Amino acid sequence: TSPGNTLEQPLASSALTKQQSKKNSGNCGRKKKSAKATKASLQRQTSEEMVIVPRGQNTQNPLYPPSGKSVVVVESVTKAKVIQGYLGDMYEVLPSYGHVRDLAARSGSVRPDDDFSMVWEVPSAAWTHLKSIKVALSGAENLILASDPDREGEAIAWHIVEMLQQQDALHENITVARVVFHEITEASIKVALQAAREIDANLVQAYLARRALDYLIGFNISPLLWRKLPGCQSAGRVQSAALSLICDREMEIDEFKPQEYWTVEAVLDKKESHSLDTFSFPAHLTHFQSKRLNQLSIGSHTEAKDIEQKINSANFQVIKNSKRSMVRKNPTPYITSTLQQDAANKLNFSATYTMKLAQKLYEGVQLPDGTAAGLITYMRTDGLHISDEAAKEIRSLIFERYGSHHAPEEGPRKYFKKVKNAQEAHEAIRPTDIRRLPAMLSGLLDEDCLKLYSLIWSRTMACQMQPATVGQIQVDIGNADESIVFRSSCSRVEFLGFQAAYEDVDAGAIRYKENEENDRHEAFAILNSLKTGDPLYLGEVELKQHHTQPPARYSEGSLVKKLEELGIGRPSTYASTLKVLQ
Repeated sequence: TSPGNTLEQPLASSALTKQQSKKNSGNCGRKKKSAKATKASLQRQTSEEMVIVPRGQNTQNPLYPPSGKSVVVVESVTKAKVIQGYLGDMYEVLPSYGHVRDLAARSGSVRPDDDFSMVWEVPSAAWTHLKSIKVALSGAENLILASDPDREGEAIAWHIVEMLQQQDALHENITVARVVFHEITEASIKVALQAAREIDANLVQAYLARRALDYLIGFNISPLLWRKLPGCQSAGRVQSAALSLICDREMEIDEFKPQEYWTVEAVLDKKESHSLDTFSFPAHLTHFQSKRLNQLSIGSHTEAKDIEQKINSANFQVIKNSKRSMVRKNPTPYITSTLQQDAANKLNFSATYTMKLAQKLYEGVQLPDGTAAGLITYMRTDGLHISDEAAKEIRSLIFERYGSHHAPEEGPRKYFKKVKNAQEAHEAIRPTDIRRLPAMLSGLLDEDCLKLYSLIWSRTMACQMQPATVGQIQVDIGNADESIVFRSSCSRVEFLGFQAAYEDVDAGAIRYKENEENDRHEAFAILNSLKTGDPLYLGEVELKQHHTQPPARYSEGSLVKKLEELGIGRPSTYASTLKVLQ
């Protein structure tokens, strides 16, 4: 039977200290529960009892190599299996299956008038997981809390310690430690165990503050919405702001008044002087009656026909031919929001589905050599930095696959975040081993996981490569007095640079979307052959009707981008926010 005492804890108390309250050991009274009551346990905790450092020792001594039995708690079964394989029999790795308790789903669970005390609820399934941890701690020297390296992970570690203390599962001599790692590889796990620390009180307080705000906004506003707007699901600190953005955009669309406009396009021919060959190229009208045309300059079919008539009676020649090179900058490495945006735009994945696949890649797979490894770094991040060791390895692979001219001479590129609220606590999202090419994982990953891995691999390589160079050519064609001017332009890639990573056959099918558009060597050569004064012959003239378009509705990708720009929400909340709004 699960403990049934009530535990209430103030949010803004000075109790997140290193003082151990012995009252916790007295909070383990048990009583029989009704069938309904066994679903969960409600807890209430006083400020003196809300502690970070549990009974027992807390040390920063290395926990690897092992000196005795250790119990390691992670969040998922998959992660537990992979890490168990790295650490051996002296460590028992167990999953907590996420949070072991949460705010009770009823009114009054956060009490602002009582120092923001909070009432917690423990699901019945969580008692089973806590019991497994308690049993494993028998005879153990260390309890190692290895939940995710973010605010939620810190909170999970703190909740686990709180619950184990209530059950008197932490004996005096046990060492309780918090370790964090950003990728699930053997080296990363063992390095983390050598840098153990205490639970971060500031992160826990930040979690409690956000959890209280979410609850107070949701539980106070949601009932009002249900009364006023039947069918409305709920309100929330982030989701209500996101919904406001969507509603504002919808109002813009409703109020939009489309305007008619026309464009004039023509095909121009050039005859070779020494042969009967003729080549053609398209152009669009930019000037009429010596005035530059803007989008709405030609407002009706009558105006367009009048212009067409004047064009047909004119003779044309090349009046200007200009060329220039343009540098196309590298993309930055992926963070949570940009991964969700790219996966939506290129793969048609929802934000929730993208995070589900990324979680699989992070937790790891069984490799052909029998070992298991996480394939990408932690996927909830707003940091753009890449570790020096990883950047060095990426640079080495660029030299091998594409040549030294594809890598910057000044060394690895460093990126910095410019978005509001960026905490940059973690690395950017990258493969844990850049030499593990997407082609090597074919057959080990399902199709969608492989697509997402390919996207991450290519982006990681690209961010450390040289920019691409694009050649642009622009030809202006005019009548005798240049009162009528057409323009034709074209571009082609002169140096692939970072785009070579997207062309890599071992990177899978995710190709840089603009590469096909730039494959216009023939058109480029035609325009390049034209010289000022060359006579041209007017071919077909086409009048096209258009209407101005309202602002586009938000897609998942564009909404995430807007939320990030405005500093609304965190990497961990984007997917869940979008799911609720749908």
